[in-house]
Amino acid sequence: MRKLAKVEARRPVPLRERIACGAPLIAVLTFATPACAQPPSFAGKTITMIVGAGSGGGTDSSGRLIAQFLAEHLPGKPAFVVRNMPGANGMTGMNYFTQQTQPDGLSITMGSSSQADPLHYRRPQSKYDPTTFEMIGGAGRGGTVLIINKEAEKRLFDKTQRPVVMGSLIGVPRSGMQMTAWGIELLDWNAKWVVGYHSTNDLLLALERGEIDMTSTANLQHFQKLMKLGQFKALAQSGSIHEGKLTARADFVGAQLFPELVAKKVEGPLITGAFRFWTAMTVIDKWVALPPKTPQPFIDAYRAVYANALRDPGFIEMGQKISEDFSPMPHQDVKALVELIGGTPVESVDFIAGMLKRQGLEGD
Repeated sequence: MRKLAKVEARRPVPLRERIACGAPLIAVLTFATPACAQPPSFAGKTITMIVGAGSGGGTDSSGRLIAQFLAEHLPGKPAFVVRNMPGANGMTGMNYFTQQTQPDGLSITMGSSSQADPLHYRRPQSKYDPTTFEMIGGAGRGGTVLIINKEAEKRLFDKTQRPVVMGSLIGVPRSGMQMTAWGIELLDWNAKWVVGYHSTNDLLLALERGEIDMTSTANLQHFQKLMKLGQFKALAQSGSIHEGKLTARADFVGAQLFPELVAKKVEGPLITGAFRFWTAMTVIDKWVALPPKTPQPFIDAYRAVYANALRDPGFIEMGQKISEDFSPMPHQDVKALVELIGGTPVESVDFIAGMLKRQGLEGD
């Protein structure tokens, strides 16, 4: 009898193992999508998009833009209805989407990073789990840049000097601003927080006046204006996802990727998990999805259309009118980030809350 060649089985590599902590990239999974012999037609159908936020905000505006693109390009050109269901930071809409809609290809939802946060959706009143959704695509942030007054930079690395003042908005600093928190924790930066500014414009004005020494922004126009003044420099940037990799935004001239700065300091499973979680939260923003158990032909149809949106200049231009740092993302990247965030151990998430608390920043 002819002997069969021995085939060595290879263990699938979990997502968390494929993301090298501190390395300048996030490797995401590649999903093979079987080709559909007969794409479904949505002719004469009405698709409902559930948005767990009020009208007029970034999530609502992004959702309506995506709904418009899908309506124009899905087979049969279906009608679209956008239903806003604000409440409980998006939980009301997500619960409705999970419990009241059918996986028939006629219901989708628009979510944000808040609804992808396990601290939010693991609460007792939550009935949804975004890691089970069929992701269509999304839009990431273009990245956040940390800007410092040149005269204050030396003090950042000298504990004998007065601390550099980092300005932030009211409440817990946004994920991009938390670069400073990690700098204090891992790089021993000599910095302290001043929290309470109402808008990014207020922060930038305070920076120009010398009330604070450092802050961050994702707005390219703000960045360019400060650089022209000559007294500020880009210290670091959080980066953004591009084709599955965490990359530096070229527009933020001179700003090194922050994960590269702390690469040698991120050690041990606790801090590694926390840093991966933070990195993912800085790049994911808006995402659109179908319910669990949606038939594959419908999933394929939506994903194919959204893949075209990623290359459509008109779509991108409209998105950047909503938000200057609008950066479309394919479903593979969104799914991988949501799974990474959802799979982070509670202890690692708690580490971030503890780090902020040690620096005088209290969460809810």
